[in-house]
Amino acid sequence: MMRLISVLLSLLVAGLVGGFIAFAVSATTMHEAETQRADAIVVVTGGEDRISAALALLRQDSGRRLLISGVHPRTSEAAIRDHTGERRQLFECCVDIGREASDTIGNAEETRDWAAARGYRSLIVVTSSYHMPRTLAEFARAMPGIEFVPHPVVSRHMRDRSWWQHPASLRLLASEYVKFIASATRLGWARAQVLFGSGRTQSAAAAVR
Repeated sequence: MMRLISVLLSLLVAGLVGGFIAFAVSATTMHEAETQRADAIVVVTGGEDRISAALALLRQDSGRRLLISGVHPRTSEAAIRDHTGERRQLFECCVDIGREASDTIGNAEETRDWAAARGYRSLIVVTSSYHMPRTLAEFARAMPGIEFVPHPVVSRHMRDRSWWQHPASLRLLASEYVKFIASATRLGWARAQVLFGSGRTQSAAAAVR
C-alpha cells in the first residue's frame, strides 16, 4: 500500500513539474494569432505595455471599441493618455474604462457585461503572455459563447532572458501556474456542469415522452 502511495505521489509531482515546464515554455514563446480582427478589444491592466499594445490594435481597426478592464478607481483617463501618449480623440471615440475589476475573475465579469451590452461575439484579448492562459480560462468560463483572439504581450525581462536563469521570472511563472491550475479547474467544472446538466435534461425529456 505504501509503495502504491509513493508511486502515485511521484507521478503527481512529475505531472506538476512537467506541466509547469510546458506552461512556462508556452507562456514565454506565445505569439498572437495570425488574424487579428474581432468585434472589439479588451485589455487587462497590470503589466507593462499592455494598454499601448491594445491601443495600437484599435488604431489598426482590429476592433470597433476597446475596454480597459481593471483600472484603479483613482486613475483618470488623462493619466492613461499621458502614460501611453495617445490622443484624446481616440479615447472619446472608442475607449471604455472599466473600474470594477480587482482580479482576473473580475476582469472576466466586467468584460462579460460590457460585451453583452454591445452584442459583441468576438474579442481580441490583450494581456501579458504569462497571464494569457489564466485570462482565457476565466473569460471562457464567464463567456462560453464568445470567440477569443489572444494577443499576448511578452514583457522585456522575459524576452531578453531565459526564464529559468532569472529568479524573478521563475517565481512569477510558478505563481501564475498555480493560479492557472485553479482557473482551469473552475472552467472544467463549469463545462462539466453544463454537459451533465444537459444530459439530465435530455433524459428527463425522453422519460416524459
